[in-house]
Amino acid sequence: MTTNFSQIPVTVLTGYLGAGKTTLLNRILTHEHGKKVAVIVNEFGEVGIDHKLVVNADEEIFEMNNGCICCTVRGDLIRIITNLMRRRDKFDHLVIETTGLADPAPVIQTFFVDEDVSAKTKLDAVVTVVDAKHISQHWDAEEAQEQIAFADIILLNKTDLVSESELIDLEQRIKSMNLMCKIYRTQNSEIEMDAVLGVGAFQLDRALQIDPEFLGEDAHEHDDTVKSVAIVEEGELYLPKVNAWISALLREQGVDIFRMKGILNIKGVEERFVFQGVHMLFDANRDRLWQPNEHRKNELVFIGRNLDPEKLKADFLACIY
Repeated sequence: MTTNFSQIPVTVLTGYLGAGKTTLLNRILTHEHGKKVAVIVNEFGEVGIDHKLVVNADEEIFEMNNGCICCTVRGDLIRIITNLMRRRDKFDHLVIETTGLADPAPVIQTFFVDEDVSAKTKLDAVVTVVDAKHISQHWDAEEAQEQIAFADIILLNKTDLVSESELIDLEQRIKSMNLMCKIYRTQNSEIEMDAVLGVGAFQLDRALQIDPEFLGEDAHEHDDTVKSVAIVEEGELYLPKVNAWISALLREQGVDIFRMKGILNIKGVEERFVFQGVHMLFDANRDRLWQPNEHRKNELVFIGRNLDPEKLKADFLACIY
């Protein structure tokens, strides 16, 4: 997914019912963050946006009195985005709130599969709000697991309602499910806007922050739920073998792999080779040059169900030249 200066960054906002994402959405719409934000919500009447913000309605697209734009997703997401882009001079960031969507994957996939959308926008980050007080009641819910699995950034919200030891346990469990996410503790969804908008988390603009030791013996193991598998290895990779491995993996387990990201050291390639995938959709390209003093290593993260860490690592090692 190539980026250029005219692309609008997109934040996908998700979270279980009552977690606090509408509170966050209202903060984004009213905060003096210097950005002109467009927001796409699932049902305008349901999400509780402060109606005092609404100036006038134009079909499905609403003008806000602070210069923001708001619209609904009663119709097709691609059509809505296309309509919004006709007034792209009025905003410089797009937020999509996924109320009522159990799985954020279809929204994320929109930015992979539609050429027109991907040419005009770039996915910046998936932000998930988690209710620290009530998430324990929802661990087994597929929706809650998927929202955590797809997140780049997690707001662990309502932290004032639980103890420090409970928060540590929650963070460990979340990290065992999603090693890539950055976790912020919040109350009333209060957070600096630059922590959730314009972070470049989805594009791999920044190096992956992988700590494979986190999944050691002390990590929570939940065999029947979502988990993270990290691989950090030195060595040069043979690209045709990597391609064959990933193709077979997606063919056999694509439904169970929610997210994957990686930075690879390919033999004969002077640039870092970066990839990411959402279910069976896969995107890979050359990144910046490896720096002369940079330690060249391969870093991969897989997030999903029914993952076999030993097999993943063995199949990866077979790709080393």
